[in-house]
Amino acid sequence: MVKFSDRVRFACAPVSWGVQDDPGPAWEQPYERILDEILSAGYTGTELGPYGYFPTDAKVLSENLNRRKMAMLSSFVPVPIANPSAKETVIAHVCRVGKLLADLGAGLLVLADSQTPKRRQLAGRVPSDGSESLTSEQWKNVGVIIAEVECAAAEFGLKLVFHPHVATYVETPQEVARLFDSIGSTDVGLCLDTGHCVYGGGDPVEEAQKYRSLLRYVHIKDINARVLDESRRSKFDFEQAVGAGVFSSIGEGCIDFLGFLRLLETNQYSGWMVVEQDVIYGKTKIPPVDSMRASLTYLKNTMAQL
Repeated sequence: MVKFSDRVRFACAPVSWGVQDDPGPAWEQPYERILDEILSAGYTGTELGPYGYFPTDAKVLSENLNRRKMAMLSSFVPVPIANPSAKETVIAHVCRVGKLLADLGAGLLVLADSQTPKRRQLAGRVPSDGSESLTSEQWKNVGVIIAEVECAAAEFGLKLVFHPHVATYVETPQEVARLFDSIGSTDVGLCLDTGHCVYGGGDPVEEAQKYRSLLRYVHIKDINARVLDESRRSKFDFEQAVGAGVFSSIGEGCIDFLGFLRLLETNQYSGWMVVEQDVIYGKTKIPPVDSMRASLTYLKNTMAQL
């Protein structure tokens, strides 16, 4: 039997350098330097990051990746899944990203709901009674849109996975369950983000077990429990919480990665795990490359205990 440590590989992503969805100061960082730092931290793969940060010319980006012997895995693509009027725009964007990913040899597209001002304000504090969640009719629309996105991604040879994310309408375990109920006729898998799972009130081990047949991609993040508690008490919005350090280097937070990785081993998970730390550019206590290097060391040491 192939050992678990031989079945998984670790990658990184520009988000750990503060490169968020919308252009800003973090986008002024040379992408070549971020690729070099991902490589020097010990990773052999990367995600695309927001479309437009890395070169959108596949030849240019492919040459940069090949020179570093790095794989392009996927792209995190947030879209307004609950807005039927945005369907054409959503599909057009998915096709634009999908073509670039396909040209780079990637195999996955990571879909998420877009953040909204209302849900940013409720980050980590979404009522469990569903009063601030989508309606039944909206969930039906979500199912329709995601099914069409799956078809669009398939045209480029890409599998679709969905990423539950804080500050969106798919944040809590209850909302994740409603999502997969609404897309039961599709083959869309789960991208489980350990940090966003905890922030949204979930347990990564429980969610990984519940969706074990759908778990096809993993984002590894850690959570500073003290900052999360303070964020909830003080009603921080998502950006305030990130700026306060709610996401920590892997191993410095509250997540039981030994238990999580042991479950993945038991369930025969194989593939990539993307190590990340959501940060605000310019507000990190240590350089991202150092955090990502320490995180990978921690994960490898933890896997050695399995």
